[in-house]
Amino acid sequence: MKKLFGTDGIRAIAGQSPLDAPTIYAIGLALAHTLSIKTPSPRVLLGMDTRESSEWIAATLTAGLTEGGASVESAGVITTPAIAFLTKTHGFAAGVVISASHNPWQDNGIKLFGPDGYKLPDAVEMEIEEEIFRKLEGAKAMPPQTVAPAVNEADRAEYVRFLLDAVPGLSLDGRRIVIDCANGAASSVAPQLFSSLGGEVVITHASPDGRNINEACGALHPEVVALQVKSCQASIGITFDGDADRALFSDEHGCVVNGDAVLLLAARDLQARGLLTNSTVVATTMSNMGLEAALKRSGIEMLRAAVGDKYVLEQMINTGAALGGEQSGHIIFSGRSTTGDGLLTALLLLDVVHRSGKSLAQLVADLKVFPQVIVNVKVREKRPLEGIPAVAAAIRAAEAELADSGRVVIRYSGTEALARVMIEAESEALMRLHAGAIAAAIQSELGT
Repeated sequence: MKKLFGTDGIRAIAGQSPLDAPTIYAIGLALAHTLSIKTPSPRVLLGMDTRESSEWIAATLTAGLTEGGASVESAGVITTPAIAFLTKTHGFAAGVVISASHNPWQDNGIKLFGPDGYKLPDAVEMEIEEEIFRKLEGAKAMPPQTVAPAVNEADRAEYVRFLLDAVPGLSLDGRRIVIDCANGAASSVAPQLFSSLGGEVVITHASPDGRNINEACGALHPEVVALQVKSCQASIGITFDGDADRALFSDEHGCVVNGDAVLLLAARDLQARGLLTNSTVVATTMSNMGLEAALKRSGIEMLRAAVGDKYVLEQMINTGAALGGEQSGHIIFSGRSTTGDGLLTALLLLDVVHRSGKSLAQLVADLKVFPQVIVNVKVREKRPLEGIPAVAAAIRAAEAELADSGRVVIRYSGTEALARVMIEAESEALMRLHAGAIAAAIQSELGT
């Protein structure tokens, strides 16, 4: 079991373990050591989101990396998928993103990409973890005073060109689009990107101050952009999370369009153009049964992976699938990107709408979702739930009563101290009854 890495890197409150200065320095040392085994004098590319802690974390991590024999270059404030793209394109030994994605500003994190632009496999993260703990043994190493490396402004422009090349001929003429940047990394890219596509683009929440990232905006609050779409009579709303590796949408009626709907829309488009390999889509255990049914009606099989876009991608690679993603808005187009990319997803969705001549609402109108509820329970520890009798009994009771008319998915968050209780069912009353019972059992046994 990994102790530091979750489903998407190392994440914690900035300044507290494992994101205190000595541990961050040790992470830099450990990463440089691991990279040096295969690549002498490895080059590392660094990027970050807009949190006020990102600068000092970048400086401390840089100190460890350089002390360990790596050289570090910075793309500054930029999206996570941009670092994946630039790492692969320019032959870096690794890419590092300082971001806690959708978490509040007090948190931060460290995400790692390999030279191929993919997130590191669990086995490699485990090797780095072991090296981190070796560096921390005995007296904690204290980082020397340093600063983050100078920013290469050309990196952002190169990434924008890559995105625009993915949708040749796309025009927003005649459309009004609302874009919510979550006061995060998209703020540095989206205005330049969308201004070149014509139409009327309304940019919101693009004034980061270090503490307002994800605050009542962004993909964590898609209803915000949906209301803005209605108020200004726009065609589509787009909203990103803090590091812009995912996107959610609003149709012209102000209805939220989540990742499941995007998968349906994209799968049908790829299938019509003969690009949906094996007529297969990879989703996760959190995707709604309604998506599975809608895809089946179109002759498309849906496979389920564990939650986390890296696990979606693993199953895509294993099965040769061209499309995969999560309900939360991480969408992966395997022929175009090595990770979820909110900006790329937004452009490709706009391109489908543009080519179809239909509205977003029309394209996903037949997606009939089962009622679904997700209850988050704060926990003090992450013990195996099947080994807790009261919790296991509540889960068995739900599964027995729902049978084929619903699903029960209980899991720990890979990035927060939370247990997530997800139930979907034809009966909303039974769904809420059993979700409450399971959440109460977890709270009683493990709650903070």
